[in-house]
Amino acid sequence: MDTFGAVIAGLLPSIGVGVLFWFAMRKIMRADRDERLAMERMGSGSRDGAGDSTATPAESASDGVVSSDNP
Repeated sequence: MDTFGAVIAGLLPSIGVGVLFWFAMRKIMRADRDERLAMERMGSGSRDGAGDSTATPAESASDGVVSSDNP
């Protein structure tokens, strides 16, 4: 029985560190997911406003004139 106790005492620190690592990684992954969702909400909110990012230059020009690089 003395050997069993030594094995448990030897494994317990590794198991504890593994559990701490799991909690830390879980927290990091959830924070990343929440940040990505917030960025997506923030980005979609600005696109719903006055300007449409998919509009062509002709559609977004106020006077209907599209400028070009050629004179």
